[in-house]
Amino acid sequence: MQLYLYSTTHCHLCEKAENLLQPVCSKLDLTWQSVEISDDSQLLNLYETKIPVLKRTDTNEELLWPFDAQQIATFLR
Repeated sequence: MQLYLYSTTHCHLCEKAENLLQPVCSKLDLTWQSVEISDDSQLLNLYETKIPVLKRTDTNEELLWPFDAQQIATFLR
């Protein structure tokens, strides 16, 4: 399963999301890729007011902020 965390620089909520994601993914032996939405106009239009957003590429499901570690773990199972 590939995971994307849609975010942007200087976003304190995105930093919180990464801090929540790190231990959950470590326990599940998963990794994620941060995607800078400001580098792509389509992503910026889609996620500008929603970030941080965690996306699973296997199901295309998205977990929108706000979320906690338990919600991440449930989302990844």
